[in-house]
Amino acid sequence: MTIQPPLPTGPALIACDVDGTLFDDDEKVTPRTRDAVRAAVAAGAHFILATGRPPRWIRPVVEALGFAPMAVCANGAVIYDPETDRVVSAHTLAVDVLEQLAEIAMRVIPGVGLAVERIGDRAHDTATPQFISSPGYEHAWLNPDNTEVSFEDLLSAPAIKLLIRKAGAASADMAAELAKHVGIEGDITYSTNNGLVEIVPMGISKATGVHEVARPLGIANAEMVAFGDMPNDVPMLLQAGLGVAMGNAHPDALAAANEVTAPNTDDGVARVLERWL
Repeated sequence: MTIQPPLPTGPALIACDVDGTLFDDDEKVTPRTRDAVRAAVAAGAHFILATGRPPRWIRPVVEALGFAPMAVCANGAVIYDPETDRVVSAHTLAVDVLEQLAEIAMRVIPGVGLAVERIGDRAHDTATPQFISSPGYEHAWLNPDNTEVSFEDLLSAPAIKLLIRKAGAASADMAAELAKHVGIEGDITYSTNNGLVEIVPMGISKATGVHEVARPLGIANAEMVAFGDMPNDVPMLLQAGLGVAMGNAHPDALAAANEVTAPNTDDGVARVLERWL
């Protein structure tokens, strides 16, 4: 599906998801996509990353692009400036909320592992252990960097998100079950269907993070284009003047978008940006 873009003069701000969107399946930015992004920036657009990744996983994206855009991280919970390696702002789940969420998760989805993302002042802040997991936590990615601690230690400090993991389960099914029990404690989302659900502070999403970056720039939602592929991108796709889902996107993202572009393996982001170049 392709429609005439509602941004005839080009976007003032481009908000782009990373995995499954900007990155191809080899976790690389193709030359065509990199050139289109850099040309849009040269033409005056602000480009920001909007990702579930924590700040410590932003450096490979910066290196692939060849410049350091502002980054909305952890599904909106953190605003990070990779140019200065500085956490600009962070929203956290309080200890009592984490305890409630952990109790709910272990009760309604038996056998889950739990982990939390914490944040310091920089991407790699040695004063703040960042990815902490319960004993036996099975990482959903190929590059595990978690530190196992007791459940008591896991829930002993505020966190930017809680990760709920069950190998072999479907994230969509887990999220649906948790939604029956989680209310004001936090917002449920997921960026992979590989048995991993994330809970961020209530009211926080990629959309709120993008708005936090755009507001001081004087950029309205109608002047934005957003790209994404998974349920954690839905609020951002709905907020933007032009929400673009990738051809490889989850049905929820497809339904939320104004337009569907080519898959991440076929320069879907570039194909849209090139209209204004």
